[in-house]
Amino acid sequence: MFWASYLLAALAIVLAWPAPIALSRASWPARAPFTAMILWQSIALAGGLSMIGAMLVWGLEPLGDNLVSASAGFFGILLNEESAATLGVIHVFAISAATLLFGHLLFTLALTFVRIRRQRRRHRDMLHLLSSPAADQPATLVISHPAPVAYCLPGGARSVTVMSDGLIGLLSRAELDAVLTHENAHLHQRHHLLLWAFAAWRAALPWLPTSQLAQRAVSELIEMLADDEALRHVDEPTLVRAIAIVGSGALPPPQDELDDPLADEGRGGGNPAAADVTGGVADARSTAHRLRRLLTPLPPLGRLQQGLALSTAGLLLVVPPVLLVAPELLG
Repeated sequence: MFWASYLLAALAIVLAWPAPIALSRASWPARAPFTAMILWQSIALAGGLSMIGAMLVWGLEPLGDNLVSASAGFFGILLNEESAATLGVIHVFAISAATLLFGHLLFTLALTFVRIRRQRRRHRDMLHLLSSPAADQPATLVISHPAPVAYCLPGGARSVTVMSDGLIGLLSRAELDAVLTHENAHLHQRHHLLLWAFAAWRAALPWLPTSQLAQRAVSELIEMLADDEALRHVDEPTLVRAIAIVGSGALPPPQDELDDPLADEGRGGGNPAAADVTGGVADARSTAHRLRRLLTPLPPLGRLQQGLALSTAGLLLVVPPVLLVAPELLG
């Protein structure tokens, strides 16, 4: 138990600071966005589990040689209303901190989900008033707006793609197909679920580099995945022109509200919960990275490198549970 808690704490520190910084600065994710996205998810999950597990295992250490027996002893204290003197103040504090952090993460996840659903519902009601169905595109709405705007609004069977008539007037038929394929990829691949999870993670721990860098990176990676899907239907120059045209526009005000799961608490760069829950980040930085990736393509990541990245992701998901349930193996 003693060594398990320190190993979990060390892993939590690595996944909270150097690992996300190194991955955010790496150039290979653009060559394998799906692999990079899996690695980001494993870093976030393993980091959270390690933080909670380190405090929990260390707090329960006086009650047993492993987590199972120590947990049984702890519940015995609670059920029998016994004194916690066996644990001591510091260990009680560690158990309380682990419990509070776990509850905080779950509560923020649920709160973000509720607020996103509420804002989507409000946005959908506005669209019913301000948009009209596209003449030749199912599940596509057109809003009257001079700026080139395109985004998707998830909602299960009611999911729609929204475009401005200003954008439609600027695009050729092939470019319009590229935009529609891109937005539909966000919906079909359920990218909004990823963005919801990482938006909640950042809202819960806004000071943590993992949450800040992961949300930005995942938003950019899903844009690349949607671009790759569009490339299966149109050629590269067509997609580049479509991205450049869409990127030259500004998001409409209702979308700004939708993109921020905690919009009621304010706007601006200081809001840790800001996230594009409709399918990606639409800023100049992301657009520039996507265009550079298409204009100067790099070879796909090799199988050995992808295997190494996926193996690392798998290990990150396996090691914390092993340290939690079998710490007796370490000492």
